[in-house]
Amino acid sequence: MSVAFVFPGQGSQEVGMGKAMAAAYPSARAVFEQADRALGDATPLSQLCFEGPLEALTLTANTQPAILTGSIACLTALRERLPNLKPALVAGHSLGEYSALVAAGALGFADTVKLVRLRGQAMQDAVAPGTGAMAAIMGLDAEGVAAACEEVRAAMPGRVLEPANFNAPGQVVVAGHADAVARVGEVVSSRKGRAIPLKVSAPFHCSLMKPAADRLALAMADISIATPECPVVANVDAQPNRDAARVKGLLVAQVAGTVRWEQCVNTMIAAGVTTFVEIGSGKVLSGLIKRVKKDAVLHNVSDPASLDALVAALN
Repeated sequence: MSVAFVFPGQGSQEVGMGKAMAAAYPSARAVFEQADRALGDATPLSQLCFEGPLEALTLTANTQPAILTGSIACLTALRERLPNLKPALVAGHSLGEYSALVAAGALGFADTVKLVRLRGQAMQDAVAPGTGAMAAIMGLDAEGVAAACEEVRAAMPGRVLEPANFNAPGQVVVAGHADAVARVGEVVSSRKGRAIPLKVSAPFHCSLMKPAADRLALAMADISIATPECPVVANVDAQPNRDAARVKGLLVAQVAGTVRWEQCVNTMIAAGVTTFVEIGSGKVLSGLIKRVKKDAVLHNVSDPASLDALVAALN
């Protein structure tokens, strides 16, 4: 059995995330305490995760460190229960790539919590509110979505509209200027597809995020990167990486670049992975992986009950 650990990104947050795990495992609680100390917020991050309110938790600058912390708390409990379960590969969707890098030992947790706080703030600040938007395009393949974006850009010179996430077959997310995203919905619908507007605060993973990428690059200058203990499949090129010198460049490129999640999953499958363990809040990635490979074995670890289920399945 070859296992990959995968880590969710923004959108998987929910009030109560990590609360049961922190109550059941002192090691998981210690992860939340470390995040609280690193950020030094008036309202501790752990309190936001456990009790909300949802409006504060969904602010990008809070969501990103919250999801990272919840994922690493779950990983810590998993390692306590299953110390011999070693992943062949790790990967994460967008923000989840930071969790994957912490899991692989390439990034230190305290540094990373502060870094993703800055990343969230920088992404929020890159575009004025209401300027940008994102939509999930269902029912068209990647080439069809790219062609629709090209048609809109030709009709609306100077507007940004780009594929942001290749999530799974028949599900591509686009991002760019709000009017261009609205127009692509009409084009897609004329081609028997469907555009679902996403409730996001900014148009992530498109060239409008270039100012955020620049801020992240500056912030990463002082962060030390260790050689990953196992390969980390990067979002921007869907290739396994164990070269510490490449990590910063891959993370900076990811902010304004496309998340190639479907290709990442195919890379892991091609490397022999048969079992995926999604670590952190929700089961979004499990759903996407199932659409890429119907017979993949999927587990998730988000609370003590799901961790017990994983232990029972593997024993």
